[in-house]
Amino acid sequence: LPPYRRVLQDINLGFPRDEALQSMSQRTDVTDLRLFSSAVTQASRYGISIADVMRSQSAELREKRKFRAEERAMKIPVKIVVPLVLCILPVLFIVLIGPGILRIADAGLAG
Repeated sequence: LPPYRRVLQDINLGFPRDEALQSMSQRTDVTDLRLFSSAVTQASRYGISIADVMRSQSAELREKRKFRAEERAMKIPVKIVVPLVLCILPVLFIVLIGPGILRIADAGLAG
């Protein structure tokens, strides 16, 4: 079962929401899910609107996802360098310099 279904099942069985969320955070290894469950638990404990907490959590998760995507995008050029140097550049040099070398060789042999 997905974690949220198990939480809903636990709540329908009569477990308190805080306890169901805490058990979900213990079952999963996802840090963002743990932060979400602790934020919702604290919101219900202190009487803060859960909708506001969810809005702020979603904005924070969007920022984290954007940051991770930017971080991955910055790593791509480093990963491309090795295939570029080993595969593409030698072929490019052969195509560009090869005809010149052949002409020099022909001129050297003929002269």
